[in-house]
Amino acid sequence: MLKKEKLEIIRKYYPNALTTIDTVNKIIDFVENELELETEQIMMADSICSDDVNSIQYPVRSREFLGPFKMGGLDGFPFTGLTGMGAFASHVPDNGAVFVYYGPHIGISKDGTIGQIQRFGQNQKSDCCGAAKGALSKLLNNDIEAGKITEMDYQMNTIEQIIYAQKDRIINATLPLHETTEVIYEAIDKRILELVKATRYNCRYVILMGVILINSDIEIGSFSSARRFDIIHLKDNSRQDLLSLFN
Repeated sequence: MLKKEKLEIIRKYYPNALTTIDTVNKIIDFVENELELETEQIMMADSICSDDVNSIQYPVRSREFLGPFKMGGLDGFPFTGLTGMGAFASHVPDNGAVFVYYGPHIGISKDGTIGQIQRFGQNQKSDCCGAAKGALSKLLNNDIEAGKITEMDYQMNTIEQIIYAQKDRIINATLPLHETTEVIYEAIDKRILELVKATRYNCRYVILMGVILINSDIEIGSFSSARRFDIIHLKDNSRQDLLSLFN
């Protein structure tokens, strides 16, 4: 299948989606041409879902960066918190930059089914993101109890509480899973900004990229729908919004 045919499937739901390979290539070009840094001067962290499909489908070229430091748990929420962000910040080269790529993920199969993909070696589709779909199912069945977070299933319970707070918005949406993913993105983005603000970095730049990460069937690959691309210049704490580079 040609790349343009793959993009046609994904862009029915996410009009600005690019292949994740193209997204990473654009980031590397920006780092080298605009920030005048080498990739080995960039310490990368990702806050994406711990689902194995993200490791399988994430572009090999991202390994040109240092890392990644893994911040995310279920559906990408940065469960490592302030301690994780502080540890990551202490690992960055002095004259380099930190790059945080973050967001929830969602599956779209090659036949256009949202919330499912066909994984390697499997004949049937499976859920993606399973945590988001499971939380949504509980929400629709009124099975989420406000404020209930247990030690045994802390991460899942946190996702449940995030969407419970936006219950009406989600259940009234045309595509509840799509809206659930938007809600989770907003929660992740808010938390990442809070963590960045509370962390000291001994480098030149902080690069923030917020996305909806879209998985598809194994032969189709993954895509990124960019929602944020900010460069923070630590010398004067100024910020550039460069999201237009990915739209």
